[in-house]
Amino acid sequence: MKHLPSLKNLYYLVNLHQEQNFNRAAKLSFVSQSTLSSGIQNLEEQLGHQLIERDHKSFMFTAIGEEVVQRSRKILTDVDDLVELVKNQGEPMTGEIRLGCIPTIAPFLLSRVVRHCQQTYPDLSLLLKEDTTERLLEALGKGQLDLLILALPVDTRGYHSMKVGIDPFKMVVHKDLDAEISEPLDYQMLPDQSIFLLQGEHCITGHAITACQLGDSAKVNPFAATSLHTLVQMVNSKLGTTFLPQMAIDAGILHDTDLVVKNPPGETPYRDIGLVWRQTTSRILTFRTLGLEIQKLLEQEPK
Repeated sequence: MKHLPSLKNLYYLVNLHQEQNFNRAAKLSFVSQSTLSSGIQNLEEQLGHQLIERDHKSFMFTAIGEEVVQRSRKILTDVDDLVELVKNQGEPMTGEIRLGCIPTIAPFLLSRVVRHCQQTYPDLSLLLKEDTTERLLEALGKGQLDLLILALPVDTRGYHSMKVGIDPFKMVVHKDLDAEISEPLDYQMLPDQSIFLLQGEHCITGHAITACQLGDSAKVNPFAATSLHTLVQMVNSKLGTTFLPQMAIDAGILHDTDLVVKNPPGETPYRDIGLVWRQTTSRILTFRTLGLEIQKLLEQEPK
């Protein structure tokens, strides 16, 4: 068998590409900078191609270097999946799952998921990360996460997804302003700039605009909140109205406020809640089992 590149050197290369700095990449790899640099040079010698162009001040990846990085990420991810497959052979709900979740779901669901898994699957450990949809999908693709909880629909081409529940949207308004809103509710009757939403990077904004049919942008306030809790405080100050997922309301986000919940006009708007994982994973049974458990939790009232 011909001499193959070591996984260790591929790991060094991927970390250097991620950090774009030899010192930081070495710390991430738990080795000295000279060890990391030597490992990458050894990789270049084995492959017979230059992967990095260097001078005394800077470096850049060559075109073939970029391709090797992308393939190395997949190789390292496949090796991790292989190790997990063997380690958990015959015992799907064991081991670690690096689980990512978006901020408009995480505070209202993850604690219940973790508590349930601790009680039901004590040999399963969930390592949690909260971030935006875009960054979570990027981390999943790089093998830095194993499984995501997202609000669907999102572009999950190249991944498997599993719908685990729906989360209706409700309109909330201060009780003192509630009487001023005529029934049946018509968005066109609301004052301009009276609807508050999250920043565009949060997918719930797009879901709310689409699901609640907010076609008139003049009704949306230019202020964009960073969290659902900020939205609640804005509306509780009698500045306007907003839309919240039922999941957050059930979890008590309106406690100690003077806000009332109203049904938006028309058919009940909602977002789908789903799990997303790589197509190449060997832990499909584990992820589907966890998905069914989350589905049961979403059908129950939070305690």
